[in-house]
Amino acid sequence: MNRRELFQAAIGTISASVWLAAAENKAGKPVKIVQFDAAGARKGVVEVEKVVKTEAEWKKQLDREQFEVTRKAGTERAFTGKYAKNHEDGLYHCVCCETPLFDSKTKFESGTGWPSFFMPLAKENVTEHVDSAYGMKRVEVVCSRCDGHLGHVFDDGPKPTGLRYCMNSASLNFVPRAKA
Repeated sequence: MNRRELFQAAIGTISASVWLAAAENKAGKPVKIVQFDAAGARKGVVEVEKVVKTEAEWKKQLDREQFEVTRKAGTERAFTGKYAKNHEDGLYHCVCCETPLFDSKTKFESGTGWPSFFMPLAKENVTEHVDSAYGMKRVEVVCSRCDGHLGHVFDDGPKPTGLRYCMNSASLNFVPRAKA
């Protein structure tokens, strides 16, 4: 083989590898999350496919603010979110994939203007990453199933955890608790 043929063969192999990797990523890798019933009782850990969609698919599913917050790691303005002052009993699910994330029983008034919780429903359902954007070191919280940006967690919350999961209403769907 001459150099040109070797180059074309290498490009073909690389293209095939990129296509296979993209196809595998599109299908989504399995993740473990905890399922809950409508009353908020833990049902158990299940393995589900990671939700992976194109930007166009997310834009079709979400409104403009939901898209900017969950897919672009934006932040809604303080005191403007629909759940900042919600005091009803229920569960908060991911707006992108409906994974249960927080229980109203762990919600508290932080005075920050965003819904705040002292713990997630299950640690498996959220993932935390160091966020160094804007010259600050914070811990970003995302949905484990779809990687939707939810907000940040801080260490200035109430007992028993001392944590404040400061979430965006635009990232959440509130579901009233079903009676057991």
